[in-house]
Amino acid sequence: MTQFLTTLHTVATDPHWHTLAGPVPGVTPEIPDDVNKPVQTVLNWTAGLGLAGAVLGGLLGWAAVAVGHNTERASLAARGKQGILWSLFGAGGIGVTSALVSAFYTMSK
Repeated sequence: MTQFLTTLHTVATDPHWHTLAGPVPGVTPEIPDDVNKPVQTVLNWTAGLGLAGAVLGGLLGWAAVAVGHNTERASLAARGKQGILWSLFGAGGIGVTSALVSAFYTMSK
């Protein structure tokens, strides 16, 4: 462990390390509009369909909870509650992933 810390300290204090990590002069990263527009369209459709599926899964989960409680089938109600939670996790994951990818593609502009 001490060898790792010593190496890390050497790399961090080396004056040449900072010049190697600098940006390339005269280069502006940019995604062409011919690529950016179709990528945004695909991302929007994917996020929209994924969120629609998550909403449908949540609604089906609530229906399973209602049917399970009214017919005294505890296993159906428990599966419905799990379905509600997983649809919430899925919707959150889709939203976060879509936002991160969209931010990555628009960061270069």
